[in-house]
Amino acid sequence: MNNSGNLKLSTYISEADLQKKVKELGETLTKKFKGQEVVAVCVLKGSFVFYSDLIRHMDTDIQCEFFGVSSYHGNTTSSGEVKVTLDLGSPVEGKHVILVEDIVDTGLTMNYLKSAILSRKPKTLTTIALLEKPEALKVPCELDYVGFKIPNDFVVGYGLDYQGYYRNLPYIAQVQNFN
Repeated sequence: MNNSGNLKLSTYISEADLQKKVKELGETLTKKFKGQEVVAVCVLKGSFVFYSDLIRHMDTDIQCEFFGVSSYHGNTTSSGEVKVTLDLGSPVEGKHVILVEDIVDTGLTMNYLKSAILSRKPKTLTTIALLEKPEALKVPCELDYVGFKIPNDFVVGYGLDYQGYYRNLPYIAQVQNFN
């Protein structure tokens, strides 16, 4: 038996607000990269819903790549240790790369990913996160685009999970308790 049914959730960011923001971000990236080839890198697993919606709002040539990492290991806070679970399948050298992340809290995972991609010599690297928790940052972490800045609350939905559950919610929910 899992604990997924015992959480009390409250809507934090509605489906409509998410879709409006993702469309805006996609249009902004289209303006920046129109007519250029880009490689959009999805950070798995949490970013897959945001990523799929975002790239559908981008009107330019896009190659899709996936980078699997884990730093939560089933907990509600980042362990600070980044484990690579899937590496990029193609080289990104000389290409415009957009790194798409679901949430930046400590900044450790995003900084690790940026360093890993920059070591592969892309033409440019643009970072985008759906959510950022400025209060939770443990290290400075510069992001090019952020959908929403939120307090240091634990949230699920729209790809974000708790012990593998809740990714399928079409909105972002704040977890009220763990009883």
